[in-house]
Amino acid sequence: MKAHTKETQAAMTPQSAFQALKDGNERFVNGTMASRNLQEQVGDTASGQYPFATVLHCIDSRVSAELLFDQGIGDVFSIRIAGNFVNDDILGSMEFACKLAGTKLLVVLGHTACGAVKGACDHARLGNLTTLINKLEPAVAAVAEPAEAEQRTSKNIDFVNEVAKKNVEMTMADIRSKSPILKEMEDEGSIAIVGGMYDISTGKVEFYS
Repeated sequence: MKAHTKETQAAMTPQSAFQALKDGNERFVNGTMASRNLQEQVGDTASGQYPFATVLHCIDSRVSAELLFDQGIGDVFSIRIAGNFVNDDILGSMEFACKLAGTKLLVVLGHTACGAVKGACDHARLGNLTTLINKLEPAVAAVAEPAEAEQRTSKNIDFVNEVAKKNVEMTMADIRSKSPILKEMEDEGSIAIVGGMYDISTGKVEFYS
């Protein structure tokens, strides 16, 4: 499989970009990854890059967008931060990726058993991590059930995963509300913004809009 060119990137739509990621994840799950010469792709992309998607995801070592979507060098912009939330710098990176570099799809990807989300559920406090945890705690508050305090901790993995999904939904809303550029691009159909949850036990991504 070849690296994307300006022409192949331009030919893609938000829908075809979305399908390419879904197909890639299916290959990953089934163990039928596409054949690539990565060193050849290094050479092919040395003079320019034409990725078709931008993926915001966690720093978790088990969750690498390039691997779980079976993509090669130059295919995706990969933005990683614990808890996959947005701030001004990340929004600026997304605006560059979509408006200036031409990606057609923006994915916010959470994952099961997320350590950052567990920390938010437990209201952990530790140095600079405290500031990061504070940004995830609104998602904890937004999940109403279970109501019992003892069930709203990292020991309840179902609660953790619900908070992780809620965090993805809230991050998508933040992108739309805090970036008029990306919202306008979505409204005019030049990009799509989607959310997803990666299951660390199966390798499967479940998407939702």
